[in-house]
Amino acid sequence: MIRRIVLGAVFTVSVVSAGVPLEQKIGQMLMVGFHGTSAKPGSQICNDIRQYNLGAVILFDYNPVDKTKPKNIASKAQVAKLTKELKACSRDGKLLIAVDQEGGRVQRLKSKYGFYGKFPKAADVVKSGNMKQTYEKMAQELRSVGINYDLAPVVDLDINPKNHVIHGLGRSFCKAPKTVQKYASIFIDAMHLYGVLTSLKHFPGHGSSVGDTHKGFVDVTNLWKPVELEPYKLLKMKADTVMVAHVFNQKLDPDYPATLSKKTIEGLLRKKIGFQGVVITDDLQMGAISKKYSLKKTLELAINAGDDMLLFGNQLDPRKVVSTKKLVETIITLVKEGKVSPERIEHAYRRIEKLKVRLP
Repeated sequence: MIRRIVLGAVFTVSVVSAGVPLEQKIGQMLMVGFHGTSAKPGSQICNDIRQYNLGAVILFDYNPVDKTKPKNIASKAQVAKLTKELKACSRDGKLLIAVDQEGGRVQRLKSKYGFYGKFPKAADVVKSGNMKQTYEKMAQELRSVGINYDLAPVVDLDINPKNHVIHGLGRSFCKAPKTVQKYASIFIDAMHLYGVLTSLKHFPGHGSSVGDTHKGFVDVTNLWKPVELEPYKLLKMKADTVMVAHVFNQKLDPDYPATLSKKTIEGLLRKKIGFQGVVITDDLQMGAISKKYSLKKTLELAINAGDDMLLFGNQLDPRKVVSTKKLVETIITLVKEGKVSPERIEHAYRRIEKLKVRLP
């Protein structure tokens, strides 16, 4: 171990990351969405990846700015070329390239772009009994175009028939924790077979809610049940990453939604459940967060809560695109002001580096 001084703060770091500038450690903590179907040298996203050592990008098909044009996904050949370009921009070639590919209504790689596009929703996969073949086919397709991180599977329990975002879309396997564990394990194993990382979502459970965190504040205090934690307990050793939801539960934290809650992430997920891998936020531009907190406060709370990777999809509101430069500079300011410790960033950086070792 050695001691360093960065921006006036003295702290201890491991020799492994001693030579990495602070802004590049911060860059590793970011997953951003961008506009463009290519990432040639000199493009904004390529420059961001190289300058800030950006940890991850997320791809979308729907373009909120111009509905007549694709945002990132237009065809199989185009996506394969895009991911190669993105990785070439990366300093170590280990850039995480993510999509939401669950099946059913939530799959970015659609048939109209030349992909299979007919993967069933989780609720129907359970009925069909062809889980292994289904998810291996999905994983193979992701791998074939260079996508190495699937923000799935959903392990929310299907316990509220009035829930529109989980039950209504059939995104949950079922309401029994051990059954959810079984199917989620098959999903994860299939992805790993083709070198694709995964993320359990949405901790600490979105299946009991009735609101949509995309739109605004969702309080699950009187609906949430402790049984919703069971899939995470059962899968903690298999999970690559865990995505935290923006749901508010006064019983877990009377002040903050799960994504911004140290009691929920450090206290519940890490200490009580024992998950020590990478924790990623749901999109921090969703209404449940953006309507209540400023960007600076969101970053301060999220990092201090224990989130390792911060997701800014730049997808929900074309008027509120946040640049990588803005994110990095804001976090550096928080460090200068003593509101975020360099040690917290170091811990996140090391977890992410450890995760990327699993990539092919």
